[in-house]
Amino acid sequence: MDRLTPALIVISILLLAFALMLLGWRNRRRRQAGLGRPEPLPAGIGEPGIRVPVLYVATTRADAPLDRIAVHGLGFRSRGEVGVHPEGVVLALRGQEPVYVPAAAVRGATRATWTIDRVVEEGGLVMLAWTLDGTEVDSYLRVTDDRAAELLAALRAVAPADGTAPDASDPHPDEPALRPDERPAS
Repeated sequence: MDRLTPALIVISILLLAFALMLLGWRNRRRRQAGLGRPEPLPAGIGEPGIRVPVLYVATTRADAPLDRIAVHGLGFRSRGEVGVHPEGVVLALRGQEPVYVPAAAVRGATRATWTIDRVVEEGGLVMLAWTLDGTEVDSYLRVTDDRAAELLAALRAVAPADGTAPDASDPHPDEPALRPDERPAS
């Protein structure tokens, strides 16, 4: 009997913690319900120039790197594939509808070392900066093969050349999200 009481207390605390986490996640989804859905995958989209297997880590608001986006299939870590097409980027995440990011919505790409719940070796994540229905967001991807540099170059090539890419003043990315045509001459 003397072990039963502490065990019941611990189980009650754990159940309360799980209930509070579930309530917090539900409230986050409710707060983000106003975010528009990603555009549907165009019917006539061509073959990707590059397709890379990734571990999707998270999508956060660009101005709040600890605010995970929890709606539209972007809330949970997942294995998947990134396809870079001339028309835009397709995130095909396991168990979710593909997320299509039109080329006009791509703000840039860079490498990162951390995001909301993941820290890796320096530059171990690829960050795709894009706009979701007027909200600037950053998606973090862990490339699972040796083509991270190729993916980064392809993502930068898709970004429009209108100066909307994140710059070096952003404290979160580890390097500026410059497209190849913006790199300073060495």
